[in-house]
Amino acid sequence: MQPLHILLLIGGYFAVLMVISYFTGKEDNNENFFTASKQSPWYLVAFGMVGASLSGVTFISVPGWVEGSQFSYMQVVFGYLVGYFVVAYVLLPVYYRLNVTSIYQYLEERFGIVSYKTGAFFFFVSRVIGAAFRVFLVAIVLQQFVFDSYGVPFEVTVVISILLIWIYTFRGGIKTIVWTDTLQTLFMILAVCLSIYFINQKLDWSFTEFLGSEELKNYSKTLFTEDFFAKNYFLKSFLGGMFITICMTGLDQDMMQKNLTCKNLKDAQKNMVSFSFVLVGVTFLFMLLGALLFIYSSRFDVAIPLMDGQPKTDLLFPEIALNSGLGITLGITFILGLIAAAYSSADSALTSLTTSFCVDFLNIEKRPEKDQKKIRKQTHIWMSLLLIVVIIIFKYILTSNVIDSLLTVAGYTYGPLLGLFAFGIFTNYRIKDKYVWVVALSAVILTTIIGTIPADSLGGYQVGYELLPINGALTFLGLVLIRSKKD
Repeated sequence: MQPLHILLLIGGYFAVLMVISYFTGKEDNNENFFTASKQSPWYLVAFGMVGASLSGVTFISVPGWVEGSQFSYMQVVFGYLVGYFVVAYVLLPVYYRLNVTSIYQYLEERFGIVSYKTGAFFFFVSRVIGAAFRVFLVAIVLQQFVFDSYGVPFEVTVVISILLIWIYTFRGGIKTIVWTDTLQTLFMILAVCLSIYFINQKLDWSFTEFLGSEELKNYSKTLFTEDFFAKNYFLKSFLGGMFITICMTGLDQDMMQKNLTCKNLKDAQKNMVSFSFVLVGVTFLFMLLGALLFIYSSRFDVAIPLMDGQPKTDLLFPEIALNSGLGITLGITFILGLIAAAYSSADSALTSLTTSFCVDFLNIEKRPEKDQKKIRKQTHIWMSLLLIVVIIIFKYILTSNVIDSLLTVAGYTYGPLLGLFAFGIFTNYRIKDKYVWVVALSAVILTTIIGTIPADSLGGYQVGYELLPINGALTFLGLVLIRSKKD
């Protein structure tokens, strides 16, 4: 597939998003931007959240991870499923009862202003890094397969990517996102299903023959229960996945902002539960696709693409889809799926960062009404510029697989949120609010020390995704030390 064809396809795709943005952004006001006036159908939110949760990281990085980890990622996904039920029946009732715009307003209600600002700060850092990871992944694919052909620098590719997101979100905000996410999820699921079909066809397999093949068995080991000290041991991965979901969905303004656009709590819970089961099934399809990619590359001698002179398995899927002679249909399908996966999470991240910064740090609701829209639009621009800078930095510092890096970073940045919300919900103590930031920062520092201890010093034990609950527990214990009277 030629670079020009890819550019035309991207242009057509964004033209469709602009049309959606035009109709959903007609009422250009802060209520629609932040909460969609709480009129979103739950089933629309549920379907759209699949794409936002999976993102370009899943679309590209999970299939590329299969060779090194087999299907061990499914252990984390099973933990996700349990985590979504915790979000639906523990956290959502709290948010709806308080009728919050930013979920971190709960911390102010429960503990005080410093807790509120601390929670909002850790979300802000987490979401900037997470969104940058996701856009970085699609940017390197576009750079490798499109813009390098025209001599366009990576930095310009990033600017174009963020600019396109800004254009279709700056008016409608979350109301636009609910509808565009639905379209993007459809494209992404269609892309993975058609990719599996076309690659099987090239391998002269039916889908049933692929599932029963000996080649698949070389990649499909799912449960790892032999070595407790290993990073991918089942219980560690399962618990890590559960807490990752509780934090990266339930304590994350980005994901919760969509849920809070539902009409009532019951609809939001239906959305969360139905979405969780669909997500597990779709993720399994990505694992199957990953196995197919490596089977195909082995049989037809497709080399792992290089990036900066190093093999990059994240780029195997685009290499096979675009450059291995599987036909224009697969190329078009892949590009649509890639763009949909990348931008379905990045656009909502930009919107949620704008919302959080306006509500949590600028106190926009207390500003004169005539200034509120102007503040929101200026903040939207500044958040876009911040993402551009962080993504460009990633090109020079990121060395490992993106999905693994993303989940590892989550252990450091979401831990304080986990500890704060757990202490608030499961105890009735007040705390000395002015010391909360000290507790949160100390927990992150201690977790970082634990995470960098060599396995040899721990008897061969490899620290994995359990860093997140460890961080949360350290925060919780720190809050116990600064507790005061009970409510």
